[in-house]
Amino acid sequence: MRLGHDVTCFVRAATSGGDLGAVTYADAPPSHRALPPGVLVRFGDVTNPASLARDAFAGERFDAVVSCLASRTGTPRDAWAIDHQAHLHLLDAARAAGVRHLVLLSAICVQKPRLAFQHAKLAFEQALMRSGLTWSIVRPTAYFKSLSGQLARVQQGRPFLVFGDGALTRCKPIGDDDLGNYLAGCLTDPARHDRILPIGGPGDAITPREQGELLFAAVGRAPRFRHVPVGVLDVAAGTLGALGAVIPPLADKADLARIGRYYATESMLVWDAEAGRYDAEATPAFGQQTLADHYARLVRGEVGDDRGAHAVY
Repeated sequence: MRLGHDVTCFVRAATSGGDLGAVTYADAPPSHRALPPGVLVRFGDVTNPASLARDAFAGERFDAVVSCLASRTGTPRDAWAIDHQAHLHLLDAARAAGVRHLVLLSAICVQKPRLAFQHAKLAFEQALMRSGLTWSIVRPTAYFKSLSGQLARVQQGRPFLVFGDGALTRCKPIGDDDLGNYLAGCLTDPARHDRILPIGGPGDAITPREQGELLFAAVGRAPRFRHVPVGVLDVAAGTLGALGAVIPPLADKADLARIGRYYATESMLVWDAEAGRYDAEATPAFGQQTLADHYARLVRGEVGDDRGAHAVY
């Protein structure tokens, strides 16, 4: 909106709690009123091609699509249904609506794919690159909200949980506003067209322990840590995987443990395959918002930890 674009947001109906169709800013549910006035909000089913055509594009012509669609759990069934198949439906509907440019919010972890959702994302990235549309694939390093889940623990005087020594991984987290500005810039900056774009926030890469120190500072408490062995996740994944052969719902729990292990041991930075290491210096930085600033605002109640259905761990 700030850049002069007319914006329509298509939101999953299950998230909205409302009817399908279009509503104005004033009529949108509270969860969507952070959107600027003038944004048109539409609800529907991203897995249904008919709903995408009818409820999202509604027979209108659009210049571009920015997709922030992602599976909520990352488990195989969810990942292939949303990260891959729903995106293929979106691509077809976008072409029919005259879209010339698709900006995809992907994830930097697809550089070293070991999990179902990473393979699903990569499969759609390849489809997008072959589509004939102008494309921009944005791979953020980490979100502020994904690093804010232990605020309540710290406020209650409990220790901050880290895996191993708390320095197994690093990331350059980026805030929602900065990431939104970067995504919008992809529409008009030719240097971001037909490119894979890893992106992080400002400042140095930080470890989980350093994240904890920032959070304790924000609440005014002395840092306390509890060190959790990574092997706990291996045991959980193995046990739940074996039980999942008999009790199918436990198979998803095993996948969640595998996802947790990945994030506990892999940095969210650019991967230098030739050197066999993550490279913080090669990870681009963008924006002004820092994680310390976000934690301070979170403690003051100025922003919320709005992970919603994505709060798996």
